[in-house]
Amino acid sequence: MLKIVPDDTDRDDLAATLDELVAEGARRMLMAGLEAEVADYIERHQGLIDEAGHRMVVRNGRAEERNLMTGAGSLPIRAPRVNDRRDGHVYSSYILPKYARRSPKVADVLPVLYLRGLSTGDFSPALTQFFGSDAGLSATSIGRLLETWSDEYTAFTRRDLSGDDFVYLWADGVHFRIRLEEDRLCCLVVIGVRADGTKELLACSDGYRESTESWADVLRGLKNRGMTAPSVAVGDGALGFWSALGDVFPETAEQRCWVHATANILDVLPKRLHRQAKAAIHEIYQAETRADADAGIDDFVRVYGDKYPKAAAKLTKNRDVLLTFYDYPAAHWVHLRTTNPIESTFATVRARTRVTKGAGSRRRGLVMAYKLLDAAQDRWRKVNSPELVVQVRAGIEFKDGIRVERRTQESRDAA
Repeated sequence: MLKIVPDDTDRDDLAATLDELVAEGARRMLMAGLEAEVADYIERHQGLIDEAGHRMVVRNGRAEERNLMTGAGSLPIRAPRVNDRRDGHVYSSYILPKYARRSPKVADVLPVLYLRGLSTGDFSPALTQFFGSDAGLSATSIGRLLETWSDEYTAFTRRDLSGDDFVYLWADGVHFRIRLEEDRLCCLVVIGVRADGTKELLACSDGYRESTESWADVLRGLKNRGMTAPSVAVGDGALGFWSALGDVFPETAEQRCWVHATANILDVLPKRLHRQAKAAIHEIYQAETRADADAGIDDFVRVYGDKYPKAAAKLTKNRDVLLTFYDYPAAHWVHLRTTNPIESTFATVRARTRVTKGAGSRRRGLVMAYKLLDAAQDRWRKVNSPELVVQVRAGIEFKDGIRVERRTQESRDAA
């Protein structure tokens, strides 16, 4: 049987056809959504009649065609229009705002590209090659977008925090390989957990190598804007943050990140021992009780201490602050043991980055990092058992993750 193998031209045609099918399917789905949105709006107001007996909310044809940049490519759209003759009322589509030229997901790509080393001047040709059009991606439109983000970042750094209560806090210094005027970009990032269990970005500031003074500036800024001391702060072993925390929020308990601790321990062990050492460390912080975790640390020291004292010391010198989480609800342990909310957000950015050819702007780098975190906030889940966060703030005692029930004097006398 003769088997026909398509040449490269056939493959290119097939790829183009598939892209066109995807784009057309996306366009039709979007148009269906817009039509349904308009139909619902008109139906909800169909009872509104003017003095002449005419409906006040009716269809009004379609708008002029515009190209919308989406993840499926550039889509030509003629959105349905509505004539709303009520005073002070103008129909606005929730799906497709009046002046939208790109989907939010396309805008979210820009900070990633910049932090991976692509200069802003390359945004338009790079995205045009991917999406097949430069609609909404001109140098002027991108410039306006960056100005808007810069204004958002300024407002973010000045907002009032006095009406909020953040019980848990994650802090980490995130380094990027973007070459700036003086040095690589280092962002000091702080994420907090509200009393209702939701996570929120609190700070994204210039780090200057994570010095104590840089961290102190960040924490003092949060305190000056009304933030009260959190119950627990989670971070890596960088001395800069912990020294600053002790000065600004001395009442806050310290919890060192086990992911960073594990990496630091493995750094001073031979690679042939990494698998078994990592398994031993995993058993320590997965232990059911603090006593079991302490015993696990002692076992680790017995196995590795004589030959690799540096590895053992990294566990023993931070023993107490690595096990702080046992004094809080067991449902929250998975959140308190690591700075994962920060690490996971930037994981895809830091992978395979390369240094930019020219020096970038420190301010723009911070703005891009902020926008990346800001976009990620929509996907952050509440902590497990969020109702327990209030109990933590109330000072209720937990031992090995279980609430300690205090007996009253009357119950003790009765016993």
